[in-house]
Amino acid sequence: MKVVIRFFRVREADGAHAVVGCETVDAVDQDDAVAQATRLLDTLDMPQRPDGVTITDADGTPFHFAFFTRRRYTMDNDNHEHGDA
Repeated sequence: MKVVIRFFRVREADGAHAVVGCETVDAVDQDDAVAQATRLLDTLDMPQRPDGVTITDADGTPFHFAFFTRRRYTMDNDNHEHGDA
């Protein structure tokens, strides 16, 4: 399945989101898409460190959203939900 992985920054003053990295990838399933996003977090050349990530299916339906903590640059504390996309 094709998925779109978008890394974003959040402006604290008003909560606006700005995309700092975006990739379309092939994933076996939603878990594979999250694993690919985790790898991209370390390898994708982005102008700034992202505050979070969203993953959508090819139709634009989101199925994963996560903010990264300031202390740890990981996706451990996420809002990973599997749903019928």
